[in-house]
Amino acid sequence: MKIFHLYILQSYKDGTYYIGHTGDLEKRMQWHNAGYSLSTKAKRPWELVYQERYQTKSEAQKREYELKRKKSRKYIDFIIRGIVQPG
Repeated sequence: MKIFHLYILQSYKDGTYYIGHTGDLEKRMQWHNAGYSLSTKAKRPWELVYQERYQTKSEAQKREYELKRKKSRKYIDFIIRGIVQPG
C-alpha cells in the first residue's frame, strides 16, 4: 500500500517554511534541493523538519491546505515542536 506524506521543509537560507504533500518523500526532497521547483528554488537548501503519513493522497492534500490556510508561522512552529497535535 502506498503512503502519502504531508511535509514541512525549512530553508537553511532564511528559516522560512514550505508545506507540501507527496507520494515519494525522498524523491520530492531531492527535487526541492536540486532547484526544480520554482517555489522553493531561491531558498535552497531545504531541511525536512516535519512529516505526517496518510493512507490516501486526498487526506494528505486536505491537511496541506488546512495548514496553508492558517498562514501562521507560530502555528507551524508549534506543530514541529509537538505542542499542537496533528489533525
